[in-house]
Amino acid sequence: MADLYKAILFLNYGLLLSVILLGAAKYRILNSKEKRYFHCIAFLFFIELINFVLPYVLRLNDTSFLYPFYIAGEFFLLTSLFIRKLNWPSYIQVISAVLAAGFMIMKYGFNWPENADLAKGISNIIIICLSGYTLIREIKNASTQERFLWVDASIFFYYSVSVFIFILQHQIANLSENDYYTIFSANNILSSILYCSFLYTFIRLKK
Repeated sequence: MADLYKAILFLNYGLLLSVILLGAAKYRILNSKEKRYFHCIAFLFFIELINFVLPYVLRLNDTSFLYPFYIAGEFFLLTSLFIRKLNWPSYIQVISAVLAAGFMIMKYGFNWPENADLAKGISNIIIICLSGYTLIREIKNASTQERFLWVDASIFFYYSVSVFIFILQHQIANLSENDYYTIFSANNILSSILYCSFLYTFIRLKK
């Protein structure tokens, strides 16, 4: 199971790198809202790159200090993306930024909440609600061409299943090594689906 986990993980690295390169090549033809998708995937690439470099190159195995930054950045970028797509007032984006910044200040400054997974779970639920509502709007408004429909659907699917995996993981008191690799392999497969939706969308993009 460990070998399968590593194989899927490195497949994800390859997919993510492909998405970044293709997205950078198509960046000029993206409108202002669509560019936020690239910003989100670029942030994720940055986090994954650091997580790869620190243990494999710098031999620093504990990268848990990045987790709060990842949660806050992911939350702000994705909520900002969907708030903009829904044409909601800009002050709601400010609220999103304040929540993300506040979480990092409380976590890094005061170590609260002690379990950052709680913030991750709440963040994922908010992202699910926003992406789901955006998806319903896009499906209803079939007359408008939405070039990132498959990406929105994949984001909704990824975070919905991730919350289920998150709950399942915390219901099991003691994870065996096989359980650990099974759960994280499933999550990496979901990531692969999300990256493939980005690749598919970027490949099909035209001026």
